[in-house]
Amino acid sequence: MAPLLAVCAGYFMVILDVTIINVAVPVVGRELAASLTGIQWITDGYTLVLAGFLMTGGALGDRLGNRRVFCSGVVVFTLSSAACALAPSAVFLVVARLVEGLGAALIVPGSLALLQESYPERSARSRAFGLWGAMAGVAASAGPLLGGLLVSTVGWRWVFLINVPVGVACLLLTTRYVAPSPRHADRALDRPAQCAVVAAVTLQTAALNEAGRRGWSDPAVLGGLGLAALAVVAFLVRERLARSPALPLRLLRSRTLGGAALVGLLFNFGFYGMVFTASLDFQHQRGFSALRTGLALFPAVAMTMFASVLSGRLARRTGDRPLVISGMLLGALGLGGWAAAGTDPAYPLLVAPMMAAGFGTSFALTGSTATVMGAVPPAYAGRASALFNTTRQIGSATGVALGGSLLATSSGYGAGVRTSMAVGALAYLTAAALAWLCVPAGRGRGVPTADDADHR
Repeated sequence: MAPLLAVCAGYFMVILDVTIINVAVPVVGRELAASLTGIQWITDGYTLVLAGFLMTGGALGDRLGNRRVFCSGVVVFTLSSAACALAPSAVFLVVARLVEGLGAALIVPGSLALLQESYPERSARSRAFGLWGAMAGVAASAGPLLGGLLVSTVGWRWVFLINVPVGVACLLLTTRYVAPSPRHADRALDRPAQCAVVAAVTLQTAALNEAGRRGWSDPAVLGGLGLAALAVVAFLVRERLARSPALPLRLLRSRTLGGAALVGLLFNFGFYGMVFTASLDFQHQRGFSALRTGLALFPAVAMTMFASVLSGRLARRTGDRPLVISGMLLGALGLGGWAAAGTDPAYPLLVAPMMAAGFGTSFALTGSTATVMGAVPPAYAGRASALFNTTRQIGSATGVALGGSLLATSSGYGAGVRTSMAVGALAYLTAAALAWLCVPAGRGRGVPTADDADHR
C-alpha cells in the first residue's frame, strides 16, 4: 500500500493542477491583466509541456530508472509551483507553468511504470491501476471546489502553494517505500523524435489558441496546424529509421496500444474541454463566484472517483472492452444532452449531463490504462505509459484550446458552449467505436513478451 500511496501522491498533484486552475484563472486573468488568449496559455501552457515531454520522461525513466526520474519530476514540480504562487505578471506565470508542466512530464510516466514494477501480479496490478485512476478522480473532483474555496478566501496564489506540502510528502514516501527501478543504460534517447513530438504538440496547441483571436482562416493558424501535421510525419519517419527509437515500430503498429491511446486522447478532449468552457460560462455569463463555480462543476468531477473504483473492480469480471465502450457512450449521452438543452439552459438541467460525462470518462480510464500497459513488454512500461499520457494530455490541451476558440469566435458564449459540447459528444462516440475495434474482449491476459508484441 505504501508504494501505491507514494506514487499516487505525485499523480494527484499533476491532475489537481489540470482542474484547480479552471475556476481560478478568470480571477488570475483580472489581477494580472491577461487577455483571453493569455488565460488560455495559463491553462494550456502546463498541459502543452506535459504532453510534449511525456515521451522524453518515459524514455528517461526506462534508461535511468523510473524512481529516479519520478523523484526528479516531483522536485521540479514542487519548486515551479512555488514560483507560480509568487508570479508578479501573466508572462512570469505562463513561464512558471511551463516549467511545472516539465516536472509533471517526468512524474506521470514513472507513476504507471512504478505501479507495474511494484505490483507484478495481475489482480493486484488491476486494483492498483483502479486506485491510480481513483486518485485522478479525487484530484479532479477536489480541483474546482478547492480552487474556488482558496480563491474566495486566501487568494489564487494558494492554488499553487498547496502543491508544496504534497510534493514534499510524495518525495519522502517515494524514497522510503518504493524500490529502486532497473536501468536500461543501453537505450539511447531519440532526440530527433522527442523534438518532433514537442514541435507537434506546441504547434497544434498554439494554432488552436490563436484561432480565437485571429480566426480559423488566418494564415498563421492554418500554417501552425500544417506544421504540426508535418511534425507528426517526421516523428513516424524518424521512428522507422532510428536504431534506438523512442517507441519501436512493432509497438506503434499495435492496434491495441494505438487504439487505446487514441481513446484516451478523445475522452480527455471531451471532458477537459467541457470543464474549461463550463468554468468560463458559469463565471462570465452566469455571474458565479469562483467558489460557486467549483460547486457547480462538482457533479461532473465528483463522479470520477466513484467510477474509477467501480471500474477497477468490474474489470476483473467483465474485461476492459465493455467498461470502455459503456463509459464512452455515457459520456456522449451527457455532452449531447448538454448541447440539446439550448444556448442558455437552467443550471439544474446541466447536472445530469455533467455527471454522465464525469462518470463515463473515469469509468473508461481504468480499462484503457490496463489495455495500454498490457500491450507492451515490461521493459517498455515507461514509454507505453508516456505514449498513453501524451495522447491524453494532447486531448486535454486541444479540448481547452478549441473550447476557448469556439467561445471567442461564436455569436455568444451560449452558442460557443453548445458547439463545444456537441464536438465533445462526437469525440466520445468516436472513442466508443475505437474501443470496440481495439480493446481486447477477454477478461485479462498476462503482460506480453517482446515476441508477442512483434506479432500485434
